[in-house]
Amino acid sequence: QVQLVESGGGLVQAGGSLRLSCAASIRTFSSYAMGWFRQAPGKEREFVAAISGSGKFTRYADSAVKGRFTISRDNAKNTVSLQMNDVKFEDTAVYYCAAGGSWQPDSNAYDYWGQGTQVTVSS
Repeated sequence: QVQLVESGGGLVQAGGSLRLSCAASIRTFSSYAMGWFRQAPGKEREFVAAISGSGKFTRYADSAVKGRFTISRDNAKNTVSLQMNDVKFEDTAVYYCAAGGSWQPDSNAYDYWGQGTQVTVSS
């Protein structure tokens, strides 16, 4: 059974940094694309970043996070990370990692989801 467990969320001041991690219990982890999504209160879940199975290709939400967030993965450790720099109040959300067959920004491309980790940015 596939399980994704996020960690690293918490309270951070605007302008600060935070690193989220997702541990995956997937036998063939490198065959899965991984994505990060987020959901703010009262809003729909939105795409943040994705990475291909090999880690060679990445994709980011264009205006919201590009240049501030970096997605990476360690296939030897079955983990994917999201480095968040220069965080803003509007980055406050529950962050979810997801595994799927394609590194697309569409949540429907992902088959497995974690429970999420809360990120709160204070001004």
